[in-house]
Amino acid sequence: MGPLKHLVSFAAPKLRPLVRFFTSQGITLAGNLTYGLLCVRWLPTADYAMFVVLFGIQGSLAVLMDIGASGSVVPLIGDRIHDRQLIADYIASLRQLAHRLYIIMGVGLIVAFPFLVRNRNWSWRTITAMIAILLVSTWFVRVSAAYSSVLIILRDRPNWYLGQMVASLGTLALLLVFAALHWLNGFAAILINVSGIVFMGTFYYRRSKQLLGTPGNPSAAKRSAIFRLTMPNVPSVIFYALQGQISLLLITYFGRTSGVASIGALGRLGQIFVLFGQMNPLLVEPYFAKLRPEKFKSSYFSALTIVASICVGITAFSATFPQLFLWVLGPQYKNLTREVIYVIAASSLGYFAGVLWVIHSSRKYIYWWNNIATIVLTVGIQIAFILKGNLGSVKTLLLLNLVTASAGFIVNVLAGIYGFINGPRRVEPHETGDGKPPIEGTLDPEELIGEDPEATRLEARTSE
Repeated sequence: MGPLKHLVSFAAPKLRPLVRFFTSQGITLAGNLTYGLLCVRWLPTADYAMFVVLFGIQGSLAVLMDIGASGSVVPLIGDRIHDRQLIADYIASLRQLAHRLYIIMGVGLIVAFPFLVRNRNWSWRTITAMIAILLVSTWFVRVSAAYSSVLIILRDRPNWYLGQMVASLGTLALLLVFAALHWLNGFAAILINVSGIVFMGTFYYRRSKQLLGTPGNPSAAKRSAIFRLTMPNVPSVIFYALQGQISLLLITYFGRTSGVASIGALGRLGQIFVLFGQMNPLLVEPYFAKLRPEKFKSSYFSALTIVASICVGITAFSATFPQLFLWVLGPQYKNLTREVIYVIAASSLGYFAGVLWVIHSSRKYIYWWNNIATIVLTVGIQIAFILKGNLGSVKTLLLLNLVTASAGFIVNVLAGIYGFINGPRRVEPHETGDGKPPIEGTLDPEELIGEDPEATRLEARTSE
Protein backbone atom coordinates (compact mmCIF):
# COMPACT_ATOMS: atom_id res chain seq x y z
CA MET A 1 0.00 0.00 0.00
CA GLY A 2 2.95 2.29 0.68
CA PRO A 3 4.24 2.32 -2.94
CA LEU A 4 0.69 2.90 -4.23
CA LYS A 5 0.23 5.92 -1.96
CA HIS A 6 3.58 7.25 -3.07
CA LEU A 7 2.60 6.83 -6.74
CA VAL A 8 -0.72 8.60 -6.18
CA SER A 9 0.93 11.47 -4.29
CA PHE A 10 3.48 11.84 -7.10
CA ALA A 11 1.04 11.62 -10.02
CA ALA A 12 -1.94 13.55 -8.63
CA PRO A 13 -0.37 17.04 -8.77
CA LYS A 14 0.66 16.43 -12.38
CA LEU A 15 -2.63 14.92 -13.54
CA ARG A 16 -4.86 17.46 -11.80
CA PRO A 17 -4.12 20.30 -14.27
CA LEU A 18 -4.76 17.98 -17.23
CA VAL A 19 -8.07 16.76 -15.78
CA ARG A 20 -9.10 20.35 -15.11
CA PHE A 21 -8.06 21.38 -18.61
CA PHE A 22 -9.97 18.63 -20.43
CA THR A 23 -13.04 19.10 -18.23
CA SER A 24 -13.18 22.88 -18.50
CA GLN A 25 -12.15 23.16 -22.11
CA GLY A 26 -14.27 20.17 -23.04
CA ILE A 27 -17.31 22.06 -21.76
CA THR A 28 -16.20 25.20 -23.58
CA LEU A 29 -15.58 23.36 -26.84
CA ALA A 30 -18.90 21.52 -26.59
CA GLY A 31 -20.70 24.84 -26.19
CA ASN A 32 -18.86 26.44 -29.12
CA LEU A 33 -19.35 23.44 -31.39
CA THR A 34 -23.04 23.21 -30.53
CA TYR A 35 -23.45 26.93 -31.19
CA GLY A 36 -21.75 26.66 -34.58
CA LEU A 37 -23.58 23.52 -35.65
CA LEU A 38 -26.97 24.96 -34.65
CA CYS A 39 -26.18 28.01 -36.79
CA VAL A 40 -25.32 25.68 -39.68
CA ARG A 41 -28.66 23.88 -39.32
CA TRP A 42 -30.98 26.76 -38.38
CA LEU A 43 -29.79 29.71 -40.45
CA PRO A 44 -30.75 30.05 -44.12
CA THR A 45 -27.81 29.58 -46.49
CA ALA A 46 -27.55 33.31 -47.26
CA ASP A 47 -27.55 34.24 -43.55
CA TYR A 48 -25.01 31.57 -42.68
CA ALA A 49 -22.76 32.76 -45.51
CA MET A 50 -22.81 36.23 -43.89
CA PHE A 51 -21.92 34.66 -40.51
CA VAL A 52 -19.04 32.72 -42.08
CA VAL A 53 -17.60 35.71 -43.94
CA LEU A 54 -17.67 38.02 -40.92
CA PHE A 55 -16.01 35.64 -38.47
CA GLY A 56 -13.57 34.36 -41.06
CA ILE A 57 -12.36 37.91 -41.67
CA GLN A 58 -12.39 38.58 -37.94
CA GLY A 59 -9.99 35.68 -37.44
CA SER A 60 -7.56 37.17 -39.94
CA LEU A 61 -7.89 40.68 -38.52
CA ALA A 62 -7.29 39.49 -34.97
CA VAL A 63 -3.97 38.01 -36.06
CA LEU A 64 -2.97 41.07 -38.09
CA MET A 65 -3.77 43.41 -35.20
CA ASP A 66 -1.46 41.42 -32.94
CA ILE A 67 1.18 39.98 -35.38
CA GLY A 68 2.14 37.44 -32.71
CA ALA A 69 3.23 40.09 -30.17
CA SER A 70 0.97 38.77 -27.39
CA GLY A 71 2.66 35.38 -27.62
CA SER A 72 6.06 36.98 -27.05
CA VAL A 73 5.31 37.83 -23.42
CA VAL A 74 5.59 34.25 -22.12
CA PRO A 75 9.10 33.52 -23.49
CA LEU A 76 10.30 37.02 -22.56
CA ILE A 77 9.20 36.57 -18.94
CA GLY A 78 10.66 33.05 -18.85
CA ASP A 79 11.52 32.07 -15.27
CA ARG A 80 10.79 35.51 -13.81
CA ILE A 81 7.14 34.72 -13.17
CA HIS A 82 7.09 36.17 -9.64
CA ASP A 83 8.13 39.66 -10.78
CA ARG A 84 4.70 41.31 -11.05
CA GLN A 85 6.15 44.68 -12.04
CA LEU A 86 8.11 43.15 -14.90
CA ILE A 87 5.00 41.42 -16.26
CA ALA A 88 2.94 44.61 -15.94
CA ASP A 89 5.64 46.59 -17.77
CA TYR A 90 5.71 44.12 -20.65
CA ILE A 91 1.90 44.18 -20.92
CA ALA A 92 1.91 48.00 -20.95
CA SER A 93 4.58 48.04 -23.65
CA LEU A 94 2.62 45.48 -25.65
CA ARG A 95 -0.49 47.65 -25.34
CA GLN A 96 1.28 50.61 -26.96
CA LEU A 97 2.29 48.50 -29.94
CA ALA A 98 -1.21 47.03 -30.23
CA HIS A 99 -2.91 50.45 -30.38
CA ARG A 100 -0.81 51.45 -33.39
CA LEU A 101 -1.51 48.19 -35.18
CA TYR A 102 -5.24 48.53 -34.50
CA ILE A 103 -5.40 51.93 -36.20
CA ILE A 104 -3.53 50.68 -39.27
CA MET A 105 -5.62 47.52 -39.63
CA GLY A 106 -8.87 49.36 -38.93
CA VAL A 107 -8.26 51.75 -41.82
CA GLY A 108 -7.34 48.81 -44.05
CA LEU A 109 -10.57 47.03 -43.12
CA ILE A 110 -12.74 50.03 -43.98
CA VAL A 111 -11.11 50.30 -47.40
CA ALA A 112 -10.83 46.60 -48.34
CA PHE A 113 -14.02 45.01 -46.96
CA PRO A 114 -16.50 46.55 -49.44
CA PHE A 115 -14.28 45.43 -52.33
CA LEU A 116 -14.05 41.85 -51.00
CA VAL A 117 -17.81 41.39 -50.66
CA ARG A 118 -18.89 43.35 -53.72
CA ASN A 119 -20.17 40.17 -55.42
CA ARG A 120 -22.39 39.22 -52.48
CA ASN A 121 -25.12 41.78 -53.34
CA TRP A 122 -25.28 43.10 -49.77
CA SER A 123 -26.65 46.59 -49.15
CA TRP A 124 -24.36 49.41 -48.01
CA ARG A 125 -26.13 49.36 -44.64
CA THR A 126 -25.32 45.68 -44.20
CA ILE A 127 -21.69 46.23 -45.18
CA THR A 128 -21.37 49.24 -42.83
CA ALA A 129 -22.86 47.27 -39.96
CA MET A 130 -20.48 44.37 -40.60
CA ILE A 131 -17.46 46.71 -40.61
CA ALA A 132 -18.57 48.22 -37.28
CA ILE A 133 -19.04 44.74 -35.78
CA LEU A 134 -15.59 43.70 -37.00
CA LEU A 135 -13.92 46.76 -35.47
CA VAL A 136 -15.54 46.16 -32.08
CA SER A 137 -15.05 42.40 -31.96
CA THR A 138 -11.41 42.45 -33.09
CA TRP A 139 -10.60 45.08 -30.46
CA PHE A 140 -11.89 42.78 -27.73
CA VAL A 141 -10.16 39.75 -29.26
CA ARG A 142 -6.89 41.69 -29.01
CA VAL A 143 -7.61 42.69 -25.40
CA SER A 144 -8.41 39.09 -24.55
CA ALA A 145 -5.18 37.81 -26.14
CA ALA A 146 -2.97 40.30 -24.32
CA TYR A 147 -4.47 40.10 -20.85
CA SER A 148 -5.22 36.38 -20.81
CA SER A 149 -1.45 35.89 -21.09
CA VAL A 150 -1.16 37.36 -17.59
CA LEU A 151 -3.42 34.62 -16.21
CA ILE A 152 -1.37 32.01 -18.05
CA ILE A 153 1.97 33.33 -16.77
CA LEU A 154 0.71 33.57 -13.18
CA ARG A 155 -1.00 30.18 -13.46
CA ASP A 156 -4.47 31.46 -12.61
CA ARG A 157 -5.92 28.74 -14.79
CA PRO A 158 -9.28 28.40 -12.99
CA ASN A 159 -10.24 31.93 -14.01
CA TRP A 160 -8.80 31.48 -17.52
CA TYR A 161 -11.10 28.47 -17.90
CA LEU A 162 -14.00 30.34 -16.29
CA GLY A 163 -13.90 33.17 -18.83
CA GLN A 164 -13.99 30.67 -21.68
CA MET A 165 -16.81 28.59 -20.22
CA VAL A 166 -19.09 31.51 -19.33
CA ALA A 167 -18.70 32.99 -22.81
CA SER A 168 -19.35 29.63 -24.50
CA LEU A 169 -22.37 28.54 -22.46
CA GLY A 170 -23.77 32.07 -22.20
CA THR A 171 -23.83 32.61 -25.96
CA LEU A 172 -25.31 29.15 -26.50
CA ALA A 173 -28.10 29.93 -24.01
CA LEU A 174 -28.81 33.24 -25.79
CA LEU A 175 -28.94 31.46 -29.15
CA LEU A 176 -31.51 28.98 -27.81
CA VAL A 177 -33.62 31.81 -26.36
CA PHE A 178 -33.60 33.74 -29.64
CA ALA A 179 -34.50 30.58 -31.57
CA ALA A 180 -37.36 29.80 -29.18
CA LEU A 181 -38.73 33.34 -29.62
CA HIS A 182 -38.29 33.15 -33.42
CA TRP A 183 -35.88 36.11 -33.36
CA LEU A 184 -32.93 34.22 -34.83
CA ASN A 185 -31.38 35.43 -38.07
CA GLY A 186 -27.87 36.03 -39.39
CA PHE A 187 -27.26 39.31 -37.59
CA ALA A 188 -28.71 38.01 -34.32
CA ALA A 189 -26.37 34.99 -34.42
CA ILE A 190 -23.43 37.29 -35.17
CA LEU A 191 -24.21 39.73 -32.34
CA ILE A 192 -24.73 36.93 -29.83
CA ASN A 193 -21.30 35.53 -30.71
CA VAL A 194 -19.74 39.00 -30.41
CA SER A 195 -21.25 39.40 -26.93
CA GLY A 196 -19.20 36.40 -25.80
CA ILE A 197 -16.03 37.95 -27.26
CA VAL A 198 -16.71 41.25 -25.44
CA PHE A 199 -17.29 39.39 -22.18
CA MET A 200 -14.00 37.47 -22.41
CA GLY A 201 -11.95 40.57 -23.17
CA THR A 202 -13.49 42.46 -20.27
CA PHE A 203 -13.17 39.51 -17.87
CA TYR A 204 -9.48 38.88 -18.62
CA TYR A 205 -8.65 42.59 -18.44
CA ARG A 206 -10.18 42.97 -14.98
CA ARG A 207 -8.72 39.73 -13.64
CA SER A 208 -5.21 40.54 -14.86
CA LYS A 209 -5.37 43.91 -13.11
CA GLN A 210 -6.28 42.13 -9.87
CA LEU A 211 -3.45 39.64 -10.21
CA LEU A 212 -0.74 42.16 -11.05
CA GLY A 213 -1.79 44.73 -8.46
CA THR A 214 0.49 47.36 -10.01
CA PRO A 215 0.29 49.57 -13.09
CA GLY A 216 2.69 48.85 -15.89
CA ASN A 217 5.28 51.29 -17.16
CA PRO A 218 5.91 50.94 -20.90
CA SER A 219 9.47 51.40 -22.06
CA ALA A 220 11.38 51.56 -25.31
CA ALA A 221 13.61 48.67 -24.15
CA LYS A 222 10.67 46.34 -23.60
CA ARG A 223 8.96 47.38 -26.81
CA SER A 224 12.24 46.66 -28.55
CA ALA A 225 12.49 43.20 -26.93
CA ILE A 226 8.92 42.38 -28.02
CA PHE A 227 9.64 43.73 -31.49
CA ARG A 228 12.94 41.87 -31.88
CA LEU A 229 11.51 38.54 -30.77
CA THR A 230 8.39 38.96 -32.87
CA MET A 231 9.90 40.38 -36.07
CA PRO A 232 11.17 37.13 -37.67
CA ASN A 233 7.66 35.73 -37.33
CA VAL A 234 5.88 38.82 -38.65
CA PRO A 235 6.05 37.89 -42.37
CA SER A 236 4.74 34.43 -41.56
CA VAL A 237 2.05 35.74 -39.19
CA ILE A 238 0.79 38.27 -41.73
CA PHE A 239 0.88 35.66 -44.44
CA TYR A 240 -0.99 33.06 -42.39
CA ALA A 241 -3.56 35.62 -41.27
CA LEU A 242 -4.62 35.68 -44.90
CA GLN A 243 -3.60 32.12 -45.76
CA GLY A 244 -5.72 30.69 -42.94
CA GLN A 245 -8.81 32.11 -44.60
CA ILE A 246 -7.66 31.82 -48.22
CA SER A 247 -10.39 29.35 -49.16
CA LEU A 248 -13.07 31.57 -47.67
CA LEU A 249 -11.65 34.73 -49.26
CA LEU A 250 -11.39 33.14 -52.70
CA ILE A 251 -14.83 31.58 -52.68
CA THR A 252 -16.32 34.79 -51.25
CA TYR A 253 -14.95 36.68 -54.23
CA PHE A 254 -15.25 34.04 -56.98
CA GLY A 255 -17.82 31.49 -55.79
CA ARG A 256 -21.50 31.17 -55.07
CA THR A 257 -23.25 31.73 -51.75
CA SER A 258 -23.80 27.97 -51.33
CA GLY A 259 -20.05 27.44 -51.73
CA VAL A 260 -19.32 30.00 -49.01
CA ALA A 261 -21.75 28.20 -46.68
CA SER A 262 -20.17 24.80 -47.50
CA ILE A 263 -16.66 26.06 -46.73
CA GLY A 264 -17.92 27.48 -43.42
CA ALA A 265 -19.82 24.32 -42.48
CA LEU A 266 -16.85 22.05 -43.24
CA GLY A 267 -14.64 24.39 -41.25
CA ARG A 268 -16.68 23.47 -38.18
CA LEU A 269 -15.32 19.93 -38.48
CA GLY A 270 -11.77 21.25 -38.20
CA GLN A 271 -12.66 22.49 -34.72
CA ILE A 272 -12.11 18.94 -33.50
CA PHE A 273 -8.53 20.08 -32.92
CA VAL A 274 -9.48 23.26 -31.06
CA LEU A 275 -9.46 21.50 -27.69
CA PHE A 276 -5.96 20.17 -28.26
CA GLY A 277 -4.80 23.42 -29.83
CA GLN A 278 -5.82 25.41 -26.76
CA MET A 279 -3.27 23.46 -24.76
CA ASN A 280 -0.52 25.20 -26.74
CA PRO A 281 -0.56 28.65 -25.12
CA LEU A 282 -1.94 27.45 -21.79
CA LEU A 283 0.21 24.41 -20.98
CA VAL A 284 2.69 23.64 -23.76
CA GLU A 285 4.34 27.04 -24.29
CA PRO A 286 4.83 27.94 -20.58
CA TYR A 287 6.14 24.46 -19.81
CA PHE A 288 8.72 24.38 -22.60
CA ALA A 289 9.69 28.04 -22.05
CA LYS A 290 10.75 27.20 -18.51
CA LEU A 291 12.12 23.69 -19.03
CA ARG A 292 15.77 23.11 -18.21
CA PRO A 293 17.93 22.48 -21.31
CA GLU A 294 18.91 18.97 -20.23
CA LYS A 295 15.24 17.89 -20.12
CA PHE A 296 14.15 19.60 -23.32
CA LYS A 297 15.02 16.94 -25.90
CA SER A 298 13.21 14.04 -24.18
CA SER A 299 10.13 16.18 -23.46
CA TYR A 300 10.13 17.47 -27.04
CA PHE A 301 10.01 14.04 -28.66
CA SER A 302 7.51 12.71 -26.12
CA ALA A 303 5.15 15.60 -26.89
CA LEU A 304 5.47 15.08 -30.64
CA THR A 305 4.76 11.34 -30.33
CA ILE A 306 1.51 12.11 -28.50
CA VAL A 307 0.51 14.76 -31.06
CA ALA A 308 1.23 12.43 -34.00
CA SER A 309 -0.94 9.70 -32.46
CA ILE A 310 -3.86 12.12 -32.06
CA CYS A 311 -3.59 13.43 -35.63
CA VAL A 312 -3.28 10.02 -37.29
CA GLY A 313 -6.12 8.56 -35.24
CA ILE A 314 -8.64 11.32 -35.98
CA THR A 315 -7.74 11.46 -39.68
CA ALA A 316 -8.07 7.69 -40.06
CA PHE A 317 -11.46 7.78 -38.33
CA SER A 318 -12.73 10.51 -40.68
CA ALA A 319 -11.60 8.53 -43.72
CA THR A 320 -13.41 5.42 -42.43
CA PHE A 321 -16.65 7.11 -41.32
CA PRO A 322 -17.06 10.36 -43.31
CA GLN A 323 -20.86 10.17 -43.29
CA LEU A 324 -20.85 10.41 -39.51
CA PHE A 325 -19.27 13.86 -39.77
CA LEU A 326 -21.67 14.92 -42.54
CA TRP A 327 -24.67 13.81 -40.48
CA VAL A 328 -23.61 16.33 -37.83
CA LEU A 329 -23.65 19.15 -40.39
CA GLY A 330 -27.09 18.34 -41.79
CA PRO A 331 -28.66 16.86 -44.93
CA GLN A 332 -27.74 19.80 -47.21
CA TYR A 333 -24.06 18.82 -46.93
CA LYS A 334 -24.42 15.03 -47.31
CA ASN A 335 -22.52 14.82 -50.64
CA LEU A 336 -19.24 16.30 -49.35
CA THR A 337 -17.63 12.94 -48.50
CA ARG A 338 -14.21 13.55 -50.05
CA GLU A 339 -14.19 17.11 -48.75
CA VAL A 340 -14.51 15.87 -45.15
CA ILE A 341 -11.28 13.90 -45.47
CA TYR A 342 -9.46 16.92 -46.94
CA VAL A 343 -10.63 19.16 -44.08
CA ILE A 344 -9.66 16.75 -41.28
CA ALA A 345 -6.28 15.89 -42.83
CA ALA A 346 -5.42 19.58 -43.34
CA SER A 347 -6.54 20.40 -39.78
CA SER A 348 -4.37 17.56 -38.44
CA LEU A 349 -1.28 18.87 -40.20
CA GLY A 350 -2.10 22.42 -39.15
CA TYR A 351 -2.46 21.38 -35.52
CA PHE A 352 0.81 19.42 -35.60
CA ALA A 353 2.62 22.36 -37.20
CA GLY A 354 1.10 24.64 -34.57
CA VAL A 355 2.48 22.53 -31.73
CA LEU A 356 5.93 22.58 -33.36
CA TRP A 357 5.75 26.36 -33.82
CA VAL A 358 4.71 26.99 -30.20
CA ILE A 359 7.46 24.79 -28.77
CA HIS A 360 10.07 26.34 -31.06
CA SER A 361 8.90 29.85 -30.17
CA SER A 362 9.01 29.07 -26.45
CA ARG A 363 12.71 28.19 -26.85
CA LYS A 364 13.32 31.20 -29.15
CA TYR A 365 13.93 28.97 -32.16
CA ILE A 366 12.65 31.84 -34.29
CA TYR A 367 14.51 32.54 -37.53
CA TRP A 368 13.94 34.54 -40.68
CA TRP A 369 14.64 31.68 -43.08
CA ASN A 370 11.87 29.33 -41.97
CA ASN A 371 9.18 32.00 -42.31
CA ILE A 372 10.45 33.04 -45.73
CA ALA A 373 10.58 29.40 -46.84
CA THR A 374 6.98 28.85 -45.71
CA ILE A 375 5.76 31.88 -47.63
CA VAL A 376 7.67 30.99 -50.81
CA LEU A 377 6.43 27.39 -50.78
CA THR A 378 2.84 28.34 -50.07
CA VAL A 379 2.72 31.06 -52.71
CA GLY A 380 4.23 28.68 -55.25
CA ILE A 381 1.57 26.07 -54.47
CA GLN A 382 -1.20 28.65 -54.73
CA ILE A 383 0.06 29.95 -58.06
CA ALA A 384 0.00 26.39 -59.40
CA PHE A 385 -3.60 25.97 -58.24
CA ILE A 386 -4.63 29.34 -59.66
CA LEU A 387 -3.21 28.38 -63.05
CA LYS A 388 -4.78 24.91 -63.13
CA GLY A 389 -7.69 24.83 -60.68
CA ASN A 390 -11.24 26.14 -60.45
CA LEU A 391 -11.15 28.59 -57.53
CA GLY A 392 -14.93 28.54 -57.28
CA SER A 393 -14.90 24.81 -56.45
CA VAL A 394 -15.13 23.73 -52.80
CA LYS A 395 -13.12 20.54 -53.45
CA THR A 396 -10.29 22.41 -55.20
CA LEU A 397 -9.97 24.97 -52.40
CA LEU A 398 -9.92 22.29 -49.70
CA LEU A 399 -7.26 20.34 -51.59
CA LEU A 400 -5.26 23.59 -51.78
CA ASN A 401 -5.52 23.86 -47.98
CA LEU A 402 -4.25 20.31 -47.56
CA VAL A 403 -1.20 20.79 -49.79
CA THR A 404 -0.22 24.12 -48.21
CA ALA A 405 -0.67 22.64 -44.70
CA SER A 406 1.77 19.89 -45.69
CA ALA A 407 4.34 22.48 -46.80
CA GLY A 408 4.01 24.40 -43.53
CA PHE A 409 4.41 21.23 -41.51
CA ILE A 410 7.63 20.28 -43.32
CA VAL A 411 9.16 23.73 -42.77
CA ASN A 412 8.37 23.58 -39.03
CA VAL A 413 10.09 20.20 -38.79
CA LEU A 414 13.18 21.66 -40.46
CA ALA A 415 13.10 24.66 -38.11
CA GLY A 416 13.19 22.30 -35.13
CA ILE A 417 16.21 20.47 -36.52
CA TYR A 418 17.97 23.80 -37.15
CA GLY A 419 17.15 24.97 -33.63
CA PHE A 420 18.64 21.88 -32.02
CA ILE A 421 21.84 22.39 -34.01
CA ASN A 422 22.26 26.19 -33.79
CA GLY A 423 20.37 27.13 -30.63
CA PRO A 424 17.95 30.00 -29.88
CA ARG A 425 18.14 33.66 -30.85
CA ARG A 426 19.21 36.28 -28.31
CA VAL A 427 16.86 39.24 -28.02
CA GLU A 428 17.51 40.69 -24.55
CA PRO A 429 20.69 42.18 -23.05
CA HIS A 430 22.84 39.97 -20.82
CA GLU A 431 21.32 36.73 -22.02
CA THR A 432 23.11 33.49 -21.26
CA GLY A 433 24.40 31.14 -23.92
CA ASP A 434 21.09 29.32 -24.23
CA GLY A 435 19.25 32.53 -25.10
CA LYS A 436 17.61 32.92 -21.67
CA PRO A 437 18.13 35.68 -19.08
CA PRO A 438 20.24 34.77 -16.04
CA ILE A 439 18.25 32.79 -13.51
CA GLU A 440 18.43 33.74 -9.87
CA GLY A 441 18.43 30.61 -7.76
CA THR A 442 16.78 27.43 -8.96
CA LEU A 443 13.17 26.84 -9.85
CA ASP A 444 11.68 23.44 -10.52
CA PRO A 445 10.08 23.40 -13.97
CA GLU A 446 7.42 21.06 -12.67
CA GLU A 447 6.22 23.98 -10.53
CA LEU A 448 4.71 25.30 -13.72
CA ILE A 449 2.08 22.58 -13.47
CA GLY A 450 0.84 23.79 -10.10
CA GLU A 451 -1.05 26.91 -9.07
CA ASP A 452 0.59 30.17 -8.06
CA PRO A 453 0.08 30.58 -4.28
CA GLU A 454 -0.24 34.36 -4.53
CA ALA A 455 -2.81 34.07 -7.30
CA THR A 456 -4.74 31.54 -5.23
CA ARG A 457 -4.71 33.80 -2.14
CA LEU A 458 -5.87 36.74 -4.25
CA GLU A 459 -8.67 34.65 -5.68
CA ALA A 460 -9.82 33.73 -2.18
CA ARG A 461 -9.78 37.39 -1.08
CA THR A 462 -11.70 38.60 -4.13
CA SER A 463 -14.30 35.86 -3.76
CA GLU A 464 -14.95 36.96 -0.19
